[in-house]
Amino acid sequence: MSRMDFDAQLKLQAYLDGELSEAEARQVAKLLAQDQEAVLLLGELRNTRQAIKGSEAIVQLPESREFYWSKISREIERLDQPQPVEHKPSFISRLQRFLVPVTGGVAVAVFLGITLFGNSATTLGETELATEDMGAITFRSESEGMTTVWLYDRGDSELSDEPAPDSVEPQ
Repeated sequence: MSRMDFDAQLKLQAYLDGELSEAEARQVAKLLAQDQEAVLLLGELRNTRQAIKGSEAIVQLPESREFYWSKISREIERLDQPQPVEHKPSFISRLQRFLVPVTGGVAVAVFLGITLFGNSATTLGETELATEDMGAITFRSESEGMTTVWLYDRGDSELSDEPAPDSVEPQ
């Protein structure tokens, strides 16, 4: 007695269910004529089929078969779609939600305070000298976009309006 492979067992089941073509059915009939194990397996399959048929409960569906299976298919597709994950915001993100608008409001308030209530005597471009002894030289470079102001003491001999004494050469 030879041991049947899995494909031969499947062919035998398909033969019993009438699912084989004529050529394949002839091959299985030839196998049954030569192999006692195949005949025994076919008998087991027939007995199992009869036992299942007798114990099957007949279920009548309230809707058509196609509609019933379409409901199942829709439910499977719905379950296959990824469900949105709900994230609980962290403490830092909740704090940011509060601090960002507050910081913007404070920045606007500071800007308005400086603009509206700032000291108008010291606006940009005006300089007051602390004493009459101080002088100022202003240099403006248009190409560099820069202004330089030198403050000096008028009493200092190097920068005063008076000419410097002639230098004396050492002897």
